[in-house]
Amino acid sequence: MSSLSMEQQKEKTATRWVPFAPGFRPFFLLAGAAGVILMLVWLMLWHGLQEGYYGQVGWHSHEMLFGYAVGIIAGFLLTAVRNWTGIDTPVGRPLALLALLWLAGRLMPWLPVPEWVVACVDMAFLPMLTLALVRPLWLGENRINRVFIPLLLSMSAANLLVHLQFLGIATTAIQGQGLMLNLVLLLILLVAGRVLPFFTRAVIPDFQPVTRAWVEWASYLLIGLIAMADLFSIEGAPSGMLYAVFGLVQALRLSGWHHLHVWKMPVQWVLHVGYLWLAAGSGLLALAEFGLFLPSAAMHAMTAGAIGIFTLGMMARVALGHSGRSIEVVEPMTWAFVVLNLGVLMRVFGPALLPQYYLLWILLSGLLWVMAFTIFLVIYLPILLRPRVDGKPG
Repeated sequence: MSSLSMEQQKEKTATRWVPFAPGFRPFFLLAGAAGVILMLVWLMLWHGLQEGYYGQVGWHSHEMLFGYAVGIIAGFLLTAVRNWTGIDTPVGRPLALLALLWLAGRLMPWLPVPEWVVACVDMAFLPMLTLALVRPLWLGENRINRVFIPLLLSMSAANLLVHLQFLGIATTAIQGQGLMLNLVLLLILLVAGRVLPFFTRAVIPDFQPVTRAWVEWASYLLIGLIAMADLFSIEGAPSGMLYAVFGLVQALRLSGWHHLHVWKMPVQWVLHVGYLWLAAGSGLLALAEFGLFLPSAAMHAMTAGAIGIFTLGMMARVALGHSGRSIEVVEPMTWAFVVLNLGVLMRVFGPALLPQYYLLWILLSGLLWVMAFTIFLVIYLPILLRPRVDGKPG
């Protein structure tokens, strides 16, 4: 009788929804949906859909950085900080309200509300996220983790720069978007430095990753200099040299964490490929600064390539690990990784090789992006909504 009751309890738990347990659940779900919806809307904008608050290109740039990317950053940090510090981050109703605030920021530009309301609602999310993380980060034993506080506040400042232009106060949108891009890349540097060596060592016991101190310091110094160059609109040879050196340093950094065995595990190689796009995108941006490559194509190597692929891989792995599942993706998810990379290749190199088909390359790459994130949503919806399979909290 007791055994039957236990089985009934397990069945009840397995069908229960927990969308507002650790932060990865609502925010990975929202970010996955944003990956589909934001790209579909962008493709419709290209075909004549009326522009909103940000304008056509401005909306796409803002939403992929401050919408999609920030959603994943929120989900990751709300979950990781909890693990790093042992101190609770928001769950339940506070987490639901935080997710609703993020969602409101995505919807406001399309509603008949004053522009200042759009700006205030969208700009509120990052400070509120910072506030939710300040206590555990500050009280945690590892002081290095506190770097995420000024990082999130800097992202808030970048968003302010964007909104100042669309409110007609200043012409700082390009600077704000550039600053945000570099801050997201900085976050990838920080996260990759922790997870790539750790993940690889965890599945390859004899592997000893190589982390060179000078490479680490050079990585952060160079991304800081790149951010300053973008902020002050320094272009041409100086910027090109910074990108070139940064790309070489990132390739060297990745080589110290690489092992051939990772190519047998899609959940591993997708992160390495995402980081490889960071190095390749830097090289292409260097060429663009010298007039040898299309600037927009090179920029998408960094955004769709480095950010898009690395974040999809992180969502796939983190959701499995924090739901008590085996760290091994199913075959359709492997195809999602492949499809997304194919889309990035089309977006980056298609316009450079066959510029007469520019609009076709945008359409095809956008549809492949949508396909990849649709696969993610279909596979991960039950994982993100239901309790851990091992019965542990979260």
